[in-house]
Amino acid sequence: MDITRKDFLKLAGLGGVAFASGLGTDAWAQKYGTEDFYFVQLSDSHWGFTGDKINPEAKSSLKKAVAAVNALKKKPEFVVFTGDLTEMAEDEAERRRRMAEFKQIIGGLKTRKVYFMPGEHDASLDQGKIYQEFFGVTRYAFDHNGVHFVALDNVSDPHGALGDEQLKWLQGHLKGRDRNMPLVVLTHRPLWDVAPAWDWYTPDGSKAIELLLPFKKATVFYGHIHQENHHMTEHIAHHSAQSLMWPLPAPMSQPKKAKVPWDPAHPYAGLGFREIKADVDEGQYGLDERALGA
Repeated sequence: MDITRKDFLKLAGLGGVAFASGLGTDAWAQKYGTEDFYFVQLSDSHWGFTGDKINPEAKSSLKKAVAAVNALKKKPEFVVFTGDLTEMAEDEAERRRRMAEFKQIIGGLKTRKVYFMPGEHDASLDQGKIYQEFFGVTRYAFDHNGVHFVALDNVSDPHGALGDEQLKWLQGHLKGRDRNMPLVVLTHRPLWDVAPAWDWYTPDGSKAIELLLPFKKATVFYGHIHQENHHMTEHIAHHSAQSLMWPLPAPMSQPKKAKVPWDPAHPYAGLGFREIKADVDEGQYGLDERALGA
């Protein structure tokens, strides 16, 4: 089921904040002594991009996002970047330079922890070799206050697949875990088929979703499509994030995918990040979308 933000908010009945993936209170939080928390998702910063017709302020967008996160009244527990940290560069020296600059800029974030994930612009040319020099492994898992997070790599493969080896790893990683455990999956590309003709999908994403379906409180956060989008696969909610560099049109809304030009009358329109409030007791997530130019 694919739903618009308006419909999603209407169903939630919460105005400016949406909640998803909740199936009611259970004994999970009582068993593990969990506490609610919130984190920030940023995506698709494309550091190194140039093009005044698309974003004449490209050299300041990422810095503006860092300042906006630092200005939040309550500091997030952590920040996660869901891919395309930098703009693709064929030259390896240039790729390293962009990643070094990106890392230096986000070093100014006032948060306890920053998690990174590659996008195809960061990793597809060399299967993530240079990315790993700067940011470490491309897939991993961690726990935070009773929520289990899994970051998957669907970009190092030139075709955007997870691959049999990674799917086997995911299956083994999830085996034996409590099915009531709140589970958050982080990816760059969507696991569901948003628009295969625009390369907005993961060829073997359905296999990953099949592994997630037994978990009653599974949610996926991703990037890649440069816009907010909400979708349900049975009880699994999928939420895409806006870009920090340029917006893209709604899926298949025009003949060809193309960057949305900069509107001088509405600078930073369609660009932003989100705060995600985790209600661990309910296994729900409140999404507060923040405009970059606000």
